[in-house]
Amino acid sequence: MSDRLDEYRRKRDARRTPEPVPSSQPRPSEKENRFVIQQHHARSLHWDVRLERDGVLVSFAVPRGLPRDQRRNNLAKHTEDHPLEYLDFHGEIPAGEYGGGRMLIHDTGTYETGKWRSDEISVTFHGTRTSGRYVFFQTDGKDWMVRRMDPPEPGWESMPELITPMTPTEGSGLPPDDDAWGYELSWSGRRTVGYVSGGRLKLLDATGADVTSWYPELRPLGDTLAPTEAVLDGEIVAFEGTAPSPALLAKRTKPKDAGAAKRQSERAPVQFLAYDLLWLEGHATVEAVGYAQRRELLEGLGVAGDHWQTPPYFPGGGGFALEAATAQGLGGVVAKRLDSPYLPGRRSRHWLLISARD
Repeated sequence: MSDRLDEYRRKRDARRTPEPVPSSQPRPSEKENRFVIQQHHARSLHWDVRLERDGVLVSFAVPRGLPRDQRRNNLAKHTEDHPLEYLDFHGEIPAGEYGGGRMLIHDTGTYETGKWRSDEISVTFHGTRTSGRYVFFQTDGKDWMVRRMDPPEPGWESMPELITPMTPTEGSGLPPDDDAWGYELSWSGRRTVGYVSGGRLKLLDATGADVTSWYPELRPLGDTLAPTEAVLDGEIVAFEGTAPSPALLAKRTKPKDAGAAKRQSERAPVQFLAYDLLWLEGHATVEAVGYAQRRELLEGLGVAGDHWQTPPYFPGGGGFALEAATAQGLGGVVAKRLDSPYLPGRRSRHWLLISARD
């Protein structure tokens, strides 16, 4: 009888990796219906879905995770069988080893088998974070895909493909009802909406153009927020030294050759400043949720890193915000009503652009 873990052992050195490397032949357990989904921060982020079957864990690497609705099929690479001990494994696989990187347990539970063939596997997951019926199916050649078969949860909305940013109206002086407004510094950056899904980030500017490849330093934001899926409104701003500068790389263009790429890499570093949340985990937040609530949800995501942050806003603090903008050499502030909805593509008096000179 062939050893189903032979390929697994050949790829690993038990002296160097903390992964379980059993020496004996796998034997079926009495349960036979457990699963684990691991979030694997290897060379590229992916999710490993492992199904207990005949004494091993039949495994798929899913780069974007299991799809959450029926609108898309996700790639699922069929990998080598893993030992049952992998059901509990998490930790750091050393760099240079096969699969090197951080492994986290995303979910565990049991599953029911609907169909199990060499080219199609259908299962129903019963996990803490994962439930529903999925089918793994082989396409032409060796590729596999995975599709959700159940309808999404009630109220679920797919991530929108494009949300055109809302813009402020020019105001003259601070609003008299100061307590009803929140104030953000006006960064004069490139207005950009970030779409985070499956550990990947897509950046679209105010015209809808895809500028993701222009800012490679921002791509790890998707990995950092995984497995959260969200749409973030904000700006890309260039920083000079330690002080924020209103001088955005407005003329930054996609490099066409190695020389252009080198010149671009020598420009001032940028940050993505996320200041609004437009969609989160299957639920739109644009019209039904007020600005103050959207900010609370946004801050709960912890968008903070070397190249991205959630800048503060000041509820009922217009005078202080204007002083801060002036001290940092910025043009002014944006006042947003705390109860204001987000109106995509519209200029509204719910938001006011107030010059520091007013």
